[in-house]
Amino acid sequence: MSSKPAKDFFGQPSGLKTLFFTEMWERMSYYGMRMLLVLFMTATLQEGGLSLTVASAAAIYGLYTGCVYFMGLPGGWLADRLMGGQKAVWYGGIIIMIGHIILAIPSEYSFFIGLIFVVLGTGLLKPNIGAMVGQLYSDEDVRRDSGYAIYYMGINIGSIIGYGVCGYLMENQGWHWAFGAAAIGMAVGLIQYKITTPNLNGVGAKPVYPLSKKAQKLSWTIIAIFLASVAALTYAIFQGIVTIVPVTIAQYVAVAFSAIFVVYYATIYFGGSLSVAEKKKLIALLIICVASACFWSGFEQAGSSMNLFTRDYTDRIVGSFEIPTGWFQSLNSIFIVLLSPFFAALWINLGKRLVSPSYGIKCAIGLIIMGSGFIVMFFAAQYAASGMKIAPYWLVATYFLHTVGELCLSPVALSAVSKLSPKRFAGQMMGIFVLTYSIGNIISGLLAGNYDPNNVSQIPSLYIQISLFTISIGLIVLLIGFKSRFWENVSDENETKTNPNLANNNA
Repeated sequence: MSSKPAKDFFGQPSGLKTLFFTEMWERMSYYGMRMLLVLFMTATLQEGGLSLTVASAAAIYGLYTGCVYFMGLPGGWLADRLMGGQKAVWYGGIIIMIGHIILAIPSEYSFFIGLIFVVLGTGLLKPNIGAMVGQLYSDEDVRRDSGYAIYYMGINIGSIIGYGVCGYLMENQGWHWAFGAAAIGMAVGLIQYKITTPNLNGVGAKPVYPLSKKAQKLSWTIIAIFLASVAALTYAIFQGIVTIVPVTIAQYVAVAFSAIFVVYYATIYFGGSLSVAEKKKLIALLIICVASACFWSGFEQAGSSMNLFTRDYTDRIVGSFEIPTGWFQSLNSIFIVLLSPFFAALWINLGKRLVSPSYGIKCAIGLIIMGSGFIVMFFAAQYAASGMKIAPYWLVATYFLHTVGELCLSPVALSAVSKLSPKRFAGQMMGIFVLTYSIGNIISGLLAGNYDPNNVSQIPSLYIQISLFTISIGLIVLLIGFKSRFWENVSDENETKTNPNLANNNA
């Protein structure tokens, strides 16, 4: 771990500059390509698309985004035990770039093969580059939080670039030019990463907990078998040997991920030799995990049903210029850049006034605000159902509310995981929490499958259902939050004072 006080990047360690720009270009490629997916899959063959139904396209989109987060679990393990963070980021970036290059080839087969590559590469790169940011600082370095804030800004700048470039190319040059631009973005990130790797001062150069030689050999054998199985299954699907229904697969995967979450959480809760205080904190954290999964099931409509709504029912003409469909998704990143300092100051000032809402209450508020964005979409969809194209400000208002909700929930939930998890299970609990992203994304795809572009009268009911669902969960979490706020701050000393018998039980 390096604690050198190098100050050549906004007063931060020099390695942050390397990771900032690598992540910025990776997110440019990821979000730029993600914005294209549902639009490309639902476009007609004459338009150069795949002509899939919205239900199938949305399910595939949900599976893709869900698996991206899920693969971060083995990706983090690979870095910790086999190759180290630096190599994981480097090879992950190369795999991502290859995936985008394959996507740029105009073929149905190449599209799905490219997605598999991007999933595998992102699973290697994404968790480990974030972990390396933290490793740049010693435990006593007060710059850590501001360093992560700068790093998070790079994510949003990259997404804005991705939406802008890929959205423009999609409308004016064609799908595969846009996919190719994502590959170029990742290539630029890789080049600067390789050139500036010495700035990391050895951070992530080696595995943190290396396996024995025998265990390494066994691990690589299992990885090779897994990759060969993925390749064989892909070939069998393309040859018609195996038939899959995307919606059914998404449903099974959602159940599987949820089951993994429940089993793993229960194992730690019941079999982790936890104290009473630790168990109460885990219950409080469980409520936040439920809120997180439900939040992303609504929020991720941005890339699916809302993306289609923007294309089909929004008046995007300004003067003689037609705003590219994908540009509207950049509103989230723009609002985050503008609002993040305000929210950081808000929580600090509330804390100074001794008015600090609990994690559960903050997450509930975020869920309710995000859900209210779909009330806006409900009214917008009603206008569209009457035969009119809606003005862009309806979408601007929705994305604004979604971003406010995200800023209330997302960073707060991550902080809750780090504070409420038992210290000896901190890494595993973060991995379990990431599963809520996967579950939420897949459910989001299943919900978006109910969007029928040929039956606009049903679209308002889709958005009001999502709104009622997320707001209801938010209200339930809010009510429980008034109780769970005591669990969040409980300690073993307090529990012992309250009930002296626990001292004997814990002895």
